[in-house]
Amino acid sequence: MSLRGWFRVLVLYDVAEAIRLEQLRSILGAQPAGRAPSFTRPTPEYVRFESPPVVEPLDGLAPDLGEPLKGRIKYYEYGVVSVEMELEFACDWQALVEQSSRLIADPRIEKRALDLVQRSLKRAGPALVKPYDNWLAEDYYVIQLGEMSGAEGRPATASELLPRHGGEIAQIVRGESAPLSDGERQEILQSSISYYPTDLLVVGWTAALVYDTPDGAAATIQLLEYANTQLLEFRYYDDLLTKVLKDVYKSLERGSGLLSRWRLAREAERLNTIRLDVIELAERIDNAIKFLSDMFYA
Repeated sequence: MSLRGWFRVLVLYDVAEAIRLEQLRSILGAQPAGRAPSFTRPTPEYVRFESPPVVEPLDGLAPDLGEPLKGRIKYYEYGVVSVEMELEFACDWQALVEQSSRLIADPRIEKRALDLVQRSLKRAGPALVKPYDNWLAEDYYVIQLGEMSGAEGRPATASELLPRHGGEIAQIVRGESAPLSDGERQEILQSSISYYPTDLLVVGWTAALVYDTPDGAAATIQLLEYANTQLLEFRYYDDLLTKVLKDVYKSLERGSGLLSRWRLAREAERLNTIRLDVIELAERIDNAIKFLSDMFYA
């Protein structure tokens, strides 16, 4: 079966405590964004971004992968910057498995993304609030399949794709070139989601496979990107909590003098501030999960 579609590489960086989006729009000359994503399926009105990211298009990217790339950078209000690079493909299932595995393992992608962010932030710097010296990073890969022909020339359905090509789909989502065990394949495919018969979403930690119309796939990819920005924020707070707790343990070891009690009170205040931030972040994650639930099961 001949396949056509796109590799979409998402590389995200936590670069600052926050980004002033209105100031950034002015710097970049970007148009005000709507409350994306725009869904093709019935969804509640609240399933929207309250503060849509600022989008900066990137054209003519060529990271020595043999094909020119399209791309864009998104700036999120809570300090995360996302680079999306798009590479078109046309091949069969086995070639797609091999190409996906090579792309996911290719270090040049992340290097190119880092170069792009560093260059862009030189211009966007004034809009950053308390920029970080060291950035946490996440990368994620989306393999978007275009329409395929099924029985009698109709568009292929999820119920046709999974039995026939479940093994290849599982390999693609895991970024593996070698066949997986039956148990691993079943574990991956049991998370598959469909809304209509002719769409399919299979999500893994490293990558996701999306089979849908262009409009339907675009909304799904935006939600996957959003979920990864929140994962990056959790990693930031995990690192921060580890450092604060380490300081608390050191204070406890020093004894119970006046200075030690003052230090403990200060660290307790920091912990409480972080706790409130994590609660807010957890609420955003719950909403992101609800977005996906409402999108596919409304």
